[in-house]
Amino acid sequence: MKIERLSQDRIRIFLTFDDLSERGIQKEDMWREPPKLHELFLEMMDQAYNELGFDASGPLAVEVLAMPAQGMVINVTRGKTNNAAGDRSTDDDEMEDDIYDMEVTMEQSDVVMFAFRDFEDVISVAKQLKASQLTEGGRLYSYNGKWILVFEPTGVEPTRYHAVIALLAEYGEATSVTHAMLEEYGKVIMPGNAVKEICNHFLY
Repeated sequence: MKIERLSQDRIRIFLTFDDLSERGIQKEDMWREPPKLHELFLEMMDQAYNELGFDASGPLAVEVLAMPAQGMVINVTRGKTNNAAGDRSTDDDEMEDDIYDMEVTMEQSDVVMFAFRDFEDVISVAKQLKASQLTEGGRLYSYNGKWILVFEPTGVEPTRYHAVIALLAEYGEATSVTHAMLEEYGKVIMPGNAVKEICNHFLY
């Protein structure tokens, strides 16, 4: 589980599918509301308080984005409360009441995104994709000092979808960056057919 502060009243939590399975939660469970999700949210808020001093009391807006290869990105925005800044209730019942004063938005994205630290890794994965005849589609971005390959589901044959994800995971890492953030703040390096372009320019 990775937590980062976006602003004074907003944090982002990134949960991989391994994080979820360790807690006995399957991907499909995120669309239901069993008690273990309540426990997971309490754990996330405790960790956010311990690591960042983020107090989750008061009204919360919770946005959950599920991605096929990366896991879950959860944005938590705290509304204004009457409590003085920094006050944290020690009463568990009060804490639970406050946490359930929240509005939850859930979305699912089929866009596959993986980040690579070195361009050599991007070339390596492109070489493997070419060898597996998986060269269609893909966009390449530069964002926060990393290279990010993005694949739309419409650009990948359904039967090869998981093969693409497996190869990307071998050389890169799942990223908590959302597609919308990448579009707004990332730099487009190759707007289309990225794998084919990389192979044409860097493989001989």
